Amino acid sequence: MLNSNSSMVSYFILGAYLDIGNIRYLVFLITILLYMVILLVNTSLIVLISMNRSLHEPMYILLCSLFLNELYGSTSLFPFLLTQILSDVHTVSVSFCFLQIFTVYSYANIEFCTLAIMSYDRYFAICNPLQYNTHMTLKMVFLSIALIWLYSFVKIIVTLSLNIRLTLCDNILNNLYCHNYLVVKLACFGTEVSNIYGICTTVLTVFVPLIPILFSYIKILKVCFSGSNQTRQKAVSTCTPHLASLMNFTFGCCFEILQSRFDMTHVPHVLRIILSLYFLIIQPLMNPFMYGFQMSKIREIFLFYYKVIISERGAVKV
Repeated sequence: MLNSNSSMVSYFILGAYLDIGNIRYLVFLITILLYMVILLVNTSLIVLISMNRSLHEPMYILLCSLFLNELYGSTSLFPFLLTQILSDVHTVSVSFCFLQIFTVYSYANIEFCTLAIMSYDRYFAICNPLQYNTHMTLKMVFLSIALIWLYSFVKIIVTLSLNIRLTLCDNILNNLYCHNYLVVKLACFGTEVSNIYGICTTVLTVFVPLIPILFSYIKILKVCFSGSNQTRQKAVSTCTPHLASLMNFTFGCCFEILQSRFDMTHVPHVLRIILSLYFLIIQPLMNPFMYGFQMSKIREIFLFYYKVIISERGAVKV
């Protein structure tokens, strides 16, 4: 039952869930396995970087923040998604819905900003190696990380403060999880400020971080074409994971933005569901594998600890 004011609406109905019968148990199993893998690999890399002094360098500290954000973002979705998969009624309380909007949107903002700082780090490491230690100090990196997280939280709090005041005419969200713009679309009137601020935050979240990223990689490409083979190999080995992560996340976010703001009914429903979850599932799953296996220093330390654990187990059995 709906009331006249958004503060009086007690729940939202999530209209994108399909009735899949007993297949939901298989979907639940696959989903929980994905979540466990995400938790395991990201936590392992955070611990690995934290415990090894040789990895206490700006690039790896930024990676540690990135992996922490993957845990934060995936946790904003997976426990909720698992509950909804097994549920016959797909509803969510208003307070939890706004909390999920806060976590999902701040996750996306932190991800883009962290990738932007990482591109800046690669720019100095490859294009200006002599100035690297001057510009990319650990103090500057930790300060940048703290500012990114604080800025993201404050920006989303402002977004929510604008939307909580809205009067709603419906409570059906055509999505698998809570989406800010879909809530705004349920409002009866007075959405002008929310819409303008929403467009501004979208530009700030997605497109503004792309400016330093594009600048950095244009400079890196110039160095690659004019530099030695060693410089070219270093650029490829360190930049490939970053570029793959950036393109993957940008694709997922752009589809979700387009889906929420434009009519996408011509796209098959199952494909829309998969793509709406893409940036919250594939990114946390892909990043640790990309950086863990592509970056030689992390891979070598990981293999060293793996061999130590195997040898200790062999010694215990003997």
